[in-house]
Amino acid sequence: MGCAYSIDCNCIGDICAPRDGKVKETDNVGASEIGVFSPKSSYKEDDGEGNQPSNPEVGITRLRRVSSQFLPPDGSRIVVIPAGNYRLQYSYLSQRGFYPDALDKANQDSFCIHTPFGSNLNDHFFGVFDGHGEFGAQCSQFVKQRLCENLLRNSRFHTDPVEACHASFLTTNSQLHADNSIDDSMSGTTAITILVRGKTLYVANSGDSRAVIAERRGTEIVAVDLSIDQTPFREDELERVKLCGARVLTLDQIEGLKNPDVQCWGTEEGDDGDPPRLWVPNGMYPGTAFTRSIGDSIAETIGVVANPEIVALELTPDHLFFVIASDGVFEFLSSQAVVDMVSNFTDPRDACAAIVAESYRLWLQFETRTDDITVIVVHISGLTGATVGQAAISSTALRPPIPQVVELSGSESPTMSWNAKNQRVRTDISRTRLRAIESSLENGQLWVPPSPGHRKTWEEEAHIERALHDHFLFRKLTDSQCHVLLDCMQRVEVQAGDTVVKQGGEGDCFYVVGSGEFEVFATQEETNGAVPRVLQRYTAEKLSSFGELALMYNKPLQASVRAVTNGTLWALRREDFRGILTSEFSNLSSLKLLRSVDLLSRLTILQLSLIADALSEVSFSNGQTIVDRGNGLLGLYMIQKGQVRITFDSYIRSQNASSLMADIQKLDDDMQSGTELSMDKSEGSYFGEWTLFGECIDSLHAVAVGNVVCAVLTKEKFESVVGPLPKILQDDYRSRETSSDLPREPIRNIDLSLLSKVQLSDLIKKLGKEEQVLKEKKLIKHINASAGVPQVLCTCADQTYVGILLNTLISCPIASILHSPLDEPSARFCAASVIIALEELHKAGILYRGVSPEVLMFAQTGHVQLVDFRFGKKLSSERTFTICGMVDSLAPEIVQGKGHGFAAD
Repeated sequence: MGCAYSIDCNCIGDICAPRDGKVKETDNVGASEIGVFSPKSSYKEDDGEGNQPSNPEVGITRLRRVSSQFLPPDGSRIVVIPAGNYRLQYSYLSQRGFYPDALDKANQDSFCIHTPFGSNLNDHFFGVFDGHGEFGAQCSQFVKQRLCENLLRNSRFHTDPVEACHASFLTTNSQLHADNSIDDSMSGTTAITILVRGKTLYVANSGDSRAVIAERRGTEIVAVDLSIDQTPFREDELERVKLCGARVLTLDQIEGLKNPDVQCWGTEEGDDGDPPRLWVPNGMYPGTAFTRSIGDSIAETIGVVANPEIVALELTPDHLFFVIASDGVFEFLSSQAVVDMVSNFTDPRDACAAIVAESYRLWLQFETRTDDITVIVVHISGLTGATVGQAAISSTALRPPIPQVVELSGSESPTMSWNAKNQRVRTDISRTRLRAIESSLENGQLWVPPSPGHRKTWEEEAHIERALHDHFLFRKLTDSQCHVLLDCMQRVEVQAGDTVVKQGGEGDCFYVVGSGEFEVFATQEETNGAVPRVLQRYTAEKLSSFGELALMYNKPLQASVRAVTNGTLWALRREDFRGILTSEFSNLSSLKLLRSVDLLSRLTILQLSLIADALSEVSFSNGQTIVDRGNGLLGLYMIQKGQVRITFDSYIRSQNASSLMADIQKLDDDMQSGTELSMDKSEGSYFGEWTLFGECIDSLHAVAVGNVVCAVLTKEKFESVVGPLPKILQDDYRSRETSSDLPREPIRNIDLSLLSKVQLSDLIKKLGKEEQVLKEKKLIKHINASAGVPQVLCTCADQTYVGILLNTLISCPIASILHSPLDEPSARFCAASVIIALEELHKAGILYRGVSPEVLMFAQTGHVQLVDFRFGKKLSSERTFTICGMVDSLAPEIVQGKGHGFAAD
């Protein structure tokens, strides 16, 4: 990587730009995010000695004037860097997150690209800002504008870009605090920026967005992190915020579900959406999952600072491209995975679209929502040897070929080795998603594809399949998903002159052109008024399609599509696309089948979900042999459609062949050994489970009766996702045995008069719940009975269980009726009941935390009652600060994602 920045050297980028240096310009085609430089109107040439214009306001005025513009029709823009005579080709994409309970929530991400930046053709600027909190969108927009202005105004910008970047972050943070129009007490934004100066990158990061560069090493393309996420997962950041007074706990710990004294996190891979967060010493706020940001004035008191970590990197011909993105991308994708995806595309626009689509898919797979997702991809080409003026750099500035952390006084940047890597990505499903799967399994709530409105000919289906074959959105769909997708696509007939989608409107459909010709046009503001301009033409011969982003979120369209001739379109609705993605992941039919397998019945939903993803689908025609005698089965077969006839010898006595043994046991005891048996397995049944143990039954013969579709799970696939089955079953047995050394058979007859005399201490110690139970028991002594809080009669126990006897008759928890919204009077009654109950507790000096639909019960009297006091707390004489959940949380569940923001974001 050559030379890195040295604070004692002259700035590499302060090289005189050639007088004939030009920036490739493209036509202005609309309104988006990017400012494009116009040399004719804004650029003042230097004096030939490398001196830059002294007035930064020229560049700032231009930034404001051209603050919004579309990318050109081809979706990417190219600029030339005179110092080095190489090119940057870039594109971008920013997608609003999908929040089921807040469909109109604003995109809190923002970004800026200024090519060039200021008045030097060698300076170019890229930034991504990820807002969080109630006013996160305003914070990210404010910082996007002010940070650029402050950087250009800094007196050391041309001579010391590192110091200028550092000072600009702090200045912007102070300006945001002082701005009376934005409340940044519990809102803010992370910020990551890259200043390209000549052949040097200066990366400044505050937060957990990320920059990564691709480097060619032999035949491989390797991801090199240009920033390290600033979160409590980093030991240096964890210790720093603790010294500032922060409590670092997960939501489970702060709510009392896990021991707060045990640091129970290690890597993001296993945090299941519940990462460590920062809290003030005596309260349940702010709950930030990052350790640095701009804004967040309350979090600043516990160490969440705006000071950026800055690295410098000298570009070489081995650097192919760099990516800068919000953590919506890197939650489930590693830096290497992102680099691998970009490497598959020659156009950065296609790379951006692929990254956003894959990120979106993974969010829906592991969560019930998606984060805002923003990505900028910049290709580097034409870079050759050393830059002009590089020889002026002292040989002492030469560094190893890795990004260099630039140390600054007061920067709070730790002295760390860049051998450090970002945490591994999450691979665990969140508990919110697991609960949704459980609910679907129990209640059968499943998205149902609409009935095909138009039957398609095989030629039409083949055309749609060809059009979608290499499309980034549909590349990961399974065969069954593709069949459902074809059924969901509806025919739309259009006439010449019809407008299919309109610029500025909202679309919710993706279209494949079946026949006819369509033109894409946008209206741009030019000096002589609004002028429509045709950007592209779509035809069936080109296998054209459009409307990809409409499948992901409802955003005003950037262009219109109009029919030039009569034609046909095939439309896929956003609702159906999401249904296809989420239903395939939860794969309820496969999960139910897996649960029906005796050997797998004790596995968790998470394990079953991983196994369901590893299933393969096979089809058999009527009479086709599935397995013949002497040839072992491939694995566990679960019949999804049709019927299978199985014949085998009756002497089989494998304890793992439960699907066969059940039928054998139905036969008479005097049946002779060796008798051949035959049975029919119908849809929803299974066979071959013994193969997961590596066993083989040679006498088995299976043939399809009618057309049959089976989901197949091989031993290799099973072990690759969850491990060997014998070990899993053994671990489960041991955990159940050691969970309690008491007999499992409960005492059926209990003398109620003896309940108050039961001694709990020994039993509680054995259960490992002594501290928790005693704390709860002590608390309930102070509770007075009321309509919302039942009377406590006594604590009781048998040889297995410990309990609290309440003087109430419970009908059901509120959670059981929230599958559909309550009417307004009922919702008001429930909310008022909870408020009154909380007031009664507060009068008794008890703080009740953890209000949720699961702990609120309907009594037979009709009252809503609080019956779970695990999260209660006796208030001390000292003032206690806390944050109470909103009454609205009774219906929608709070999303506990790692994404930006706070516990109740």
